Amino acid sequence: MIGPFGQVKTEEQIAAEQAWYGSEKVWLVHKDGFSLATMIKTEPGSLPEGKVKIKLEHDGTVLDVDEDDVEKANPPSYDRSEDLASLLYLNESSVMHALRQRYGGNLIHTYAGPNMVVINPLSTPSMYSEKVMHMFKGCRREDSAPHVYAVAQSAYRNLLTTRQDQSIVLLGKTGSGKTTNCQHLVQYLVSIAGSTGKIFSAEKWQAVYTILEAFGNSATAMNTNASRFSHIVSLDFDQAGQVASASIQTMLLEKLRVTRRPEAESTFNVFYYMMAGADSTLRTELHFNHFAENSAFGILPQSKPEDKQRASQQFTKLQAAMKVLGISGEEQKALWLVLGAIYHLGAAGATKAGRKQFARHEWAQKAAYLLGCSLEELSSSIFKHQAKGLKHSTSFRGGPDEAGHGDGSGPKITALDCLEAMASGLYSELFTLVISLVNRALKSSQHSLCSLLIVDTPGFQNPRMAQRRRGATFEELCHNYTQERLQTLFHERTFVQELERYKEENIELALDDIESSTSLSVAAIDQASTQALVRTLARTDEARGLLWLMEEEAVQPGGSEETLLERLFSYYGPAQGENKGPSLLLKGEKPHLFLLGHSHGTDWVEYDAQGWLSHAKHNPAAQNAATLLQDSQKKNISGLFMGRAGGATVLSGSIAGLEGGSQLALRRATSMRKTFTTGMAAVKKKSLCIQIKLQVDALIDTVRRSRVHFVHCLLPKAEAVGGGGEPRVAHGESPDSGLMTLDVGLLRAQLRGSKLLDALRIYRQGYPDHMVFSEFRRRFDVLAPHLTKKHGRHYIVTDEKRAVEELLESLELEKSSYHMGLSRVFFRAGTLPRLEEQRDVQTRRNITLFQAACRGYLARQAFKKRKIQDLAIRCIQKNIQKNRGVKGWPWWKLFTTVRPLIEVQLTEEQIRGKDEEIQQLKQKLEKVEKERNELRLNSDRLESRITELSSELADERNTGESASQLLESETSERLRLEKDMKDLQAKFDSMKKQMESMEMEVMEARLIRASELNGDMDDDNTGGEWRLKYERAIREIEFTKKRLQQEFDDKLEVEQQNKRQLERRISDLQADNEESQRNAQQLKKKCQRLTAELQDTKLHLEGQQSRNHDLEKKQRKFDSEQSVAQEEVQRERSQREKLAREKDMLTGEVFSLRQQLEDKDLEMCAVNLKLEQLEAELQDLNSQESKDEASLAKVRKQLRDIEAKVKDQEEELDEQAGTIQMLEQAKLRLEMEMERLRQTHSKDIESKDDEVEEIRQSCSKKLKQMEVQLEEEYDEKQKVLKERRELEAKLLSAQDEVRHGDIETEKRLRKDLKRTKALLADAQIMLDHMKNNAPSKREIAQLKNQLEESEFTCAAAVKARKSMEVEIEDLHVQMEDISKTKQGLEEQLSRLQREKNDLQSRMEEDQEDLNELMKKHKSAVAQSAQNLAQISDLQAQLEEALKEKQEIQEKMQALQSQLEFQEQSMVEKSLVSRQEAKIRELETKLEFEKTQVKRLESLVARLKENLEKLTEERDQRSSSENREKEQNKRLQRQIRDVKEEMGELAKKEAEASRKKHELEMDIESLEAANQSLQADLKLAFKRIGDLQAAIEDEMESDDNEDLINSLQDMVTKYQKRKNRTQGDSDTDSEVEDRVDGVKSWLSKNKGSAKNLSDDGSLKSSSPPSRRRFCFDRSDEEEEEEEKEERGASQGSYRSRYKYSSYLKDSDSEDKPSETTT
Repeated sequence: MIGPFGQVKTEEQIAAEQAWYGSEKVWLVHKDGFSLATMIKTEPGSLPEGKVKIKLEHDGTVLDVDEDDVEKANPPSYDRSEDLASLLYLNESSVMHALRQRYGGNLIHTYAGPNMVVINPLSTPSMYSEKVMHMFKGCRREDSAPHVYAVAQSAYRNLLTTRQDQSIVLLGKTGSGKTTNCQHLVQYLVSIAGSTGKIFSAEKWQAVYTILEAFGNSATAMNTNASRFSHIVSLDFDQAGQVASASIQTMLLEKLRVTRRPEAESTFNVFYYMMAGADSTLRTELHFNHFAENSAFGILPQSKPEDKQRASQQFTKLQAAMKVLGISGEEQKALWLVLGAIYHLGAAGATKAGRKQFARHEWAQKAAYLLGCSLEELSSSIFKHQAKGLKHSTSFRGGPDEAGHGDGSGPKITALDCLEAMASGLYSELFTLVISLVNRALKSSQHSLCSLLIVDTPGFQNPRMAQRRRGATFEELCHNYTQERLQTLFHERTFVQELERYKEENIELALDDIESSTSLSVAAIDQASTQALVRTLARTDEARGLLWLMEEEAVQPGGSEETLLERLFSYYGPAQGENKGPSLLLKGEKPHLFLLGHSHGTDWVEYDAQGWLSHAKHNPAAQNAATLLQDSQKKNISGLFMGRAGGATVLSGSIAGLEGGSQLALRRATSMRKTFTTGMAAVKKKSLCIQIKLQVDALIDTVRRSRVHFVHCLLPKAEAVGGGGEPRVAHGESPDSGLMTLDVGLLRAQLRGSKLLDALRIYRQGYPDHMVFSEFRRRFDVLAPHLTKKHGRHYIVTDEKRAVEELLESLELEKSSYHMGLSRVFFRAGTLPRLEEQRDVQTRRNITLFQAACRGYLARQAFKKRKIQDLAIRCIQKNIQKNRGVKGWPWWKLFTTVRPLIEVQLTEEQIRGKDEEIQQLKQKLEKVEKERNELRLNSDRLESRITELSSELADERNTGESASQLLESETSERLRLEKDMKDLQAKFDSMKKQMESMEMEVMEARLIRASELNGDMDDDNTGGEWRLKYERAIREIEFTKKRLQQEFDDKLEVEQQNKRQLERRISDLQADNEESQRNAQQLKKKCQRLTAELQDTKLHLEGQQSRNHDLEKKQRKFDSEQSVAQEEVQRERSQREKLAREKDMLTGEVFSLRQQLEDKDLEMCAVNLKLEQLEAELQDLNSQESKDEASLAKVRKQLRDIEAKVKDQEEELDEQAGTIQMLEQAKLRLEMEMERLRQTHSKDIESKDDEVEEIRQSCSKKLKQMEVQLEEEYDEKQKVLKERRELEAKLLSAQDEVRHGDIETEKRLRKDLKRTKALLADAQIMLDHMKNNAPSKREIAQLKNQLEESEFTCAAAVKARKSMEVEIEDLHVQMEDISKTKQGLEEQLSRLQREKNDLQSRMEEDQEDLNELMKKHKSAVAQSAQNLAQISDLQAQLEEALKEKQEIQEKMQALQSQLEFQEQSMVEKSLVSRQEAKIRELETKLEFEKTQVKRLESLVARLKENLEKLTEERDQRSSSENREKEQNKRLQRQIRDVKEEMGELAKKEAEASRKKHELEMDIESLEAANQSLQADLKLAFKRIGDLQAAIEDEMESDDNEDLINSLQDMVTKYQKRKNRTQGDSDTDSEVEDRVDGVKSWLSKNKGSAKNLSDDGSLKSSSPPSRRRFCFDRSDEEEEEEEKEERGASQGSYRSRYKYSSYLKDSDSEDKPSETTT
């Protein structure tokens, strides 16, 4: 079984836990704490509802308690749980018990889900050493114990992985250790991350905090070293994760603490340090030899000797810290002078009445001397210039009268107020200067990537905790307000953002019991009005916060703290407040006191508002402080403060430390300035009250832009920091010294105020870890290698969500441990770290397999190398054998002597050349590095300048926007007021008129009554009547009054009774309502408790399910392993059977071999017999040799001499082996040195590669710009094409219209021409008949003229139509040319685009090849240098080996001669063989050296060839790159040409549109001509009708031949004209048809004429009918012509029909005439 911390439980622990679960342990909550008890089971109904029976553990008392007072307890294994979120039952008592147990064991840090809880220890623990720091270095949060270093490591790890800004916010009460933890965080980050060049050391940061504690801390009732300002420590990190620069921004300095402070509290520490630790010289300069007995500021030296000694040591430490930060002696002296001047101003004091001046001028003179000014200047700066009065801190821009009126109504300023304002102003300027000097020591010009912010603010302060009977001050309200805002940020990040994320991702989570942030206390302080920008002095009913009310009351006539509190209570009080629910603002016991509930109403602080309006008013003395310091006569003071005034280090006199050279520091400063220059802030930033809100807004906005890590610092007990008293012991618990250092009530209030339990509950119940689908799949894809094999390595995922679901299914995670959102996957707490651990294990396994493969490969390569070496050794031995044959040849000796000398000379020349190249390359590299550094510095400087200018521009723009908003709001307000005034004036006028009319009516009534009275006196008869009526009316009125009064009294009594009944009912209902509310509250608490227990049980069940799931996985794994083992057993069994069979076979073989061995033994016996015979023969020979004993002794002596020489040679060989070993060691050292040089060279190569990468990026940017240009050109081309298509469409429509109009006009003209010719022929006949009549001739001439004009008009229309057709054809041709040209250009553009893409890809490939070639070239150069060095060493070794070889050869010759002598003298053969073996060994060594030399020579030659190839490839690449550049330029030129052609095309299209317009104008003119011709034709038709009548009359006469002859003449004339103009027109077929009709008509008339001539007595009876027909037809023609004007399409058809009908009519008329004839 597994415990809560992952360890395996023993059987005893399991038994104890089971017993715990069986006994059902609970916590009994009471006012003194909580006690452990056991739940006793009772019978149902034995106890009242809501009661349970428990038994206390410490004394066995049995109690009946409420269910709400009982909370479930966790098993003892959870007593010291490292994470409160891992508790089995999460409730208040269990959390406090775990914290108390850990605190008793000196474990002050505890995880609370994603947050950290730190309880401030009473003594300094030893858990912050450097050794502990390195324990947390590089660890993940899940693998490390709770510690503040773990928070820093987690933030640092997130910063490196996500490249996002991080921030750590410390929350808690004053004295809870926030500043100490901030120091530990900074020290850890600086020591672990490191810095470039170690410019940020732990010593430097310790010096920074020493200075900050001296100038910004003081002793209070709650803390002996409390911070009196808020600050942000900004650490900027570079790309490598090292600290590049740092800065500190401070705000909300409690500067009034210099002059006045609460009772029993001290001023800033630096005053006491300086008064106690200054040496004699400094004391003399500061006039500290004698201190004043009293001070207006209360700054007096310490009285206790131990305090003085401690302060003196701190001053020495302060001076050393300033020296560490580079603050010079003169700068330190300037600081001491200003501090001394502040002290002397306090000693000088001010008069309480009369003239405003110093009380003691001698001390004022000392202050003026220290500040470098005269006493008059100092007095004028403090007490003069008060005529302007106290300028209020609002945005009102009233005139002097308004200001004077506002100031005159308030309390009069005193001399002491002016003096205090000057002192606080001086200290504020001094503190800002100190921060600037600290930032000067911390800033750096290095490039930074992201930042880590650490926020430290003064904690919650409540004087009642320190048993102080005073109200909290305005400064304490500001600090509490800051903490409230940070708590609101914690609530927003923990609750609001999480719930919003769940809502966005459609994740349903039941979190009804989690309360929302009320923020009522924050609203009561800083809630702004909607009319904050309107200039008005009127008090409105809109709710506003305390800061806004202070600003208004400071300028209101008669404004005071009483009216301030009245308005505040009217807005936020319990009865009149607009906010529903419980009120967090209550009235105090005294008039100026009020209570404000901080931390969700868990911490009630009583504030004293006496004198708070003075904080809202500017004092000119405070503003004169900066001018006084800048105009000082002392150069060190004026130089420091003038230099600071030139930069933007302070924002509106509030936020200090905005200087900085890094880009991130400028970004932070711009963000804070934006907070002060946007909207309402731009107008209200001069207000002292609104500045507080703006400073906190800037702090919150800065932190909100980063990922926040919260650290909750808890106070163990109030007595630890503020006062005496023994700690309280909880009921029934032993006062254990290790555990009872905690105040349970105080701890409970802090836990409730911080909402830690709610945060833990949402952490446990929700899904705190989440990742985007793609990121999760990319990170954890390694855990499912089968998916990678299934889809392939280059598989493109289309549905990320489906891929993640498949991955999660393969990981076999439990369904309840994760949830799929819309865009990301969510995990329960602990699931993602478990996956990370599995990923690390799998990654380690993969790396191990990779290493094994690499080692196997290296081993195989080594084995291959050994085989090659074996072959080389054999070759060397063979070559040595061959060399023995030519070693005596003189030419060979000469060759072996001269050859090395030549190679050495050549090698030296090559080495010198390479050295020169290396020197040149080094010089180029240094030059390039220098230029790059200069460019980088210039770019950084320009970037900083740009950011500064942009920030200034943004400030100006925001100021202008705010001013415009103010102007608009004021204008709208003025217009509204003017409108209201007009309405009121109109109402006033109407009321005045009504009043005048009423007065007139009253006067008239009075006059009537007076006249009536006079009439009564004059006439008694008439008056009596009126008097009787009058009296009767009075009696009726009185009677009516009495009756109404009686009714009213009755109704009043009834209503009073009803009221009393309603009041009783209301009281009953209120009581019932209160009872129901109490029951609802109890039920709600019970429901929340049950819900929490249910959630805990549910989480416990999920944990059990997850453990069961893991066990099932392990069981499946075990089953699979078991099946594999069984398969292995089966396989081993089969192998064992196979081996048994092989064993039987081998046994048979052994038997056969034994038989063969016996046969061999027999053979050996025979051989032994022969051997014995030979030995006998040898003995015979030895007996013969004994005769030569003398010669044998001589040979033995020679043998001993040879052995001695051999030993000498062996010793020489050992010495040579030693020298060889030394040479190998030197070679190893040289190789190591070459490796180091290679690494440095690789670093240089990497830097060059970075430069090449930058160049490539710039080229890619240029290519992208070209692509953008091409896209723009493509868009322009599309627009041109669109316009071209529109123009073509318009042109086609115009052509259709023109063609249609031309066809219709032509048809109409032809029809009219035919009709006109026919009628004119008739007219010609009539004219010939009446040629003797002069008027008839004139008419004939007119008709001829009209005919000629009509013919001319027709010819002109035909020509115009032809010309228009020609022009239209030309336009068609031009449009076709334009379209072809555009198509060509489009093809050319697409081809250029493709070529550009190809060139870009080739450029990228060439760039990559170039980079690879450069790397190869550099590695080859380094390898060649290394090889040359090795070659020189080997050549030296070779020369030594040659010398040794010659000596060995000489020795070998001597030995050979001796061996020959020995062989001749019958020496033992064994000695000779040993010498020969030694000789062969030496020869093999010699051959190996030769082969080594040859191999090295070949290696050098190969390296030279590779180097030449690399240089050639580099040249080729450079040339190809130049060619590509030229091609790119050519492409750019082509693109420009394409643009020009596009412009020409646009011009041509414009010309075509212009021609089209001209054609349209021509068409319009032709249409006008057509209309005029039609009018003329109508007139001609009318006249022709008359002519037809006349012609028909003449047709009866005998002159038909003349008419026919005239028509024939006209036809012949037309034929002649047609023959002349035969090639001009091809479209006169219709005219020809008409002419043919006239011909046929003439032929018919000829026949009828003959008949008439033959039978002249007969007369035709048809002319009357024909005349009638002609008249009727003329009317029809007029109707048809009107219809032609309505529609052209119908007109052409009808005109054609009229002509045919005319011909038919004429034919039909001729036929009856023939018949009649």
